[in-house]
Amino acid sequence: MSGLLVAGTTSDAGKSIVTTGLCRAFARRGVRVAPYKAQNMSNNSMVCATPDGTTAEIGRAQWVQALAAGVTPEPAMNPVLLKPGSDRRSHVVLMGHPAGEVSSADWETGRRPLAQAAHAAYDDLAARFELVVAEGAGSPAEINLRAHDYVNMGLARHAALPTVVVGDIDRGGVFAAMFGTVALLDAADQALVAGFVVNKFRGEQALLSPGLVSLEQLTGRRVLGVLPWDPTLWLDSEDALDLEGRRAGSEALYRVAVVRLPRISNFTDVDALGLEPDLDVVFVSDPRDLAGADLVVVPGTRSTISDLAWLRSRGLDVAIRDHARRGRPVLGICGGFQMLGRTIADPDGVEGPAGAEIDGLGLLEVRTDFAAEKTLRLPTGTALGVPASGYEIHHGRITRGGGQEFLGGARSGSVLGTMWHGSLEGDALRGALLADLLGRRPSTVRFGAAREARLDRLGDLVEAHLDVDALLALARDGAPAGLPVLPPGGTA
Repeated sequence: MSGLLVAGTTSDAGKSIVTTGLCRAFARRGVRVAPYKAQNMSNNSMVCATPDGTTAEIGRAQWVQALAAGVTPEPAMNPVLLKPGSDRRSHVVLMGHPAGEVSSADWETGRRPLAQAAHAAYDDLAARFELVVAEGAGSPAEINLRAHDYVNMGLARHAALPTVVVGDIDRGGVFAAMFGTVALLDAADQALVAGFVVNKFRGEQALLSPGLVSLEQLTGRRVLGVLPWDPTLWLDSEDALDLEGRRAGSEALYRVAVVRLPRISNFTDVDALGLEPDLDVVFVSDPRDLAGADLVVVPGTRSTISDLAWLRSRGLDVAIRDHARRGRPVLGICGGFQMLGRTIADPDGVEGPAGAEIDGLGLLEVRTDFAAEKTLRLPTGTALGVPASGYEIHHGRITRGGGQEFLGGARSGSVLGTMWHGSLEGDALRGALLADLLGRRPSTVRFGAAREARLDRLGDLVEAHLDVDALLALARDGAPAGLPVLPPGGTA
C-alpha cells in the first residue's frame, strides 16, 4: 500500500496541478495510480459511470486527475463533495449521490460520518491500486479545524501518508507560509510532512536558491522541486477562486460574455470556447459589459432562484433581454437555461422555502419545477445535424411549452437553452453552434486532444522540475524517520 498527500499552504496554492502532474508522471512509469480527495468544496462537478451501470457525481478536478492517471473516474476518488448553497450551508454528495446538507452550526457532528466514509473510500482505493496520490483541501495548518479534520493531516495520520506541502510563490511570503505550515502542526503531524514544492515561479532560479537552502536547513525537509509559471496550463477548474476569462488575444473576432453568477457551477462548460482562437471569452457581472457581446452565456448555478434575484438586482436581466431583442444570441446552460424560461417553481423547497414560484426572464416558453431527486445522466443525441453528448446534474424538471427542442432544453430563434453540461466539448456540436449563431466557419480546434496535450505538458513540467524519483520513493517508503520537530506546534 503506497500513497502520498499533496497539501498546500493555502487554497489555490497548486495542489490540484501538482496532484494531476504526479498522476501523469507516475502513470508514465507504469505505476497504476489513482487520484483521491477526501472532501471537495466545489460547484464544479462531473458525472461518471459506475461499474454497476448507474451514474455518480464527483469533483471535476478528480475526474481530470483520473484522466491524467489513465484510469476510469469513480466515486471513491472524491467520496465527499460539498456544494455550497449559501455562505453557511452546503449540500452533501456522498459517494456520488445526494446525502442531505451540512451547515456551520453542525460542522463537527455532521462531519463524523463523512470522515468514516472518506477514509473507507481511501482504504478501498489503496487496496486496488499500486499508489494513491491524495490531494488535501485548504491548508493543513487550519488548527481551528484540526480536531475533526479528515482531509489533510487527519487523512495522513489515518493512512500514514508522507506529505508534501505546495506553496504559491506568486502570492508572496512563500517561505514563511511553508515554515509556518509545519511549525503550527503538532509533533505527530509534523513527522509526516516530508518536503515542499514551490509553484508558479517565474523569476531567476539563482535568486531563489538561497531561500530554498535556508528553508531546508530551518525545517530539515527537502524542497522537492520548483514548478515554473505556465499560463497555458489552465485545467478544468475546481472552484471559482480564480475565475478569469479565456482570452484569445489579438486575433479575436468575437466576444463571448459569460455572466459571473454568485453561485456559478460547472463554468468549465465554456473552456472549449476559450480554446477557439477567434473568441474572446470574458466573465462579466455588470450590465454594461454585455454591450457589444456577440454571444451571451448564462451558465449553471447551484442556486437558480437566488442567482436570478441577483441578476435582477444588477439590471443584468434587462441587458440580457435587450441583447436577445436585437436578435443577438443567448445561450443558457442548466440553471442559466431555467432562468431564461417563463416560470421557476420549488414545491418541495429544494433551494429555499417550499412552494416558491417566480417568473423567469420569459425568453423561452419553459417551466421548471424543482424535485427532491437529483438527475444524473450521460445523455447522447443529435443537434444542428451533428452528434452531441454531455452530462446532466440537476433537480429541475423541464416542461417545454413552445419552440424547438435543443439538447434537453429549448430554442426560440437566437435564444437557446440546454440541460446538458459539457456539450460544447464536442468539436462537431461546438462548430455547428458557432456557425449557426455567429456565422463563423468551424475551426480545427480539437478539445479532447487539447486537454490531453495540456496533461502531457504538465507531466513534462513535473518530470523536468520535480524530483519524481524521490517523490515515488517517498510514496512507497513513507516519511523519513527522525524529521525535526519545529516549535511552537511541536512542543504544544
